[in-house]
Amino acid sequence: MREITYRQALNEALAEELERDPNVFLMGEEVAEYHGAYKVSQGLLERFGPKRIIDTPISENGFAGLGVGAAMVGLRPIIEFMTFSFSFVAFDQVVNNAPNMFTMSGGQFNIPITFRGPNGPGTNSARLIRMRPNRFMPTPPV
Repeated sequence: MREITYRQALNEALAEELERDPNVFLMGEEVAEYHGAYKVSQGLLERFGPKRIIDTPISENGFAGLGVGAAMVGLRPIIEFMTFSFSFVAFDQVVNNAPNMFTMSGGQFNIPITFRGPNGPGTNSARLIRMRPNRFMPTPPV
C-alpha cells in the first residue's frame, strides 16, 4: 500500500474531481498563486488554469455565497476556507443558504457544493484560527 500525506491525498482527490467533471472548480484565499495556505492545491492552477482554480479576496461570506450561486446554476464549486474557523464569517451561507436552497426552491435547485478547509488547534496561531467549529457543521438544521 502506498503511503502519502493527508495533504497529498487531498490534492489528488481534488485533481481527480477536477479531471472528472469540467463543472468542478476550486475557489478560496490563496488556492491558486500560493497553492493554498497549506499547499493542498499545489500544482492545480498550472494543470487546470485560472478559470477553475480561483484566488479570492479575504471575504469568506462573499465567496461562499458566490459558490452557492454557482451551484444553483449547475456548477460544482469546492469552496476552501484558509482555516475552517473562518467559515463562521460565512455561517449563513454554509448552514442556512446552501443546505436549505433545495427545499426553499421547491426542488428546483440542487446545491452540489463542497466547503473544505483545515480544522483544529494549531501552534503559533491566534485564538481565532485555532477554534474548532467541527461540532457546528456536520448536522446543520434543514
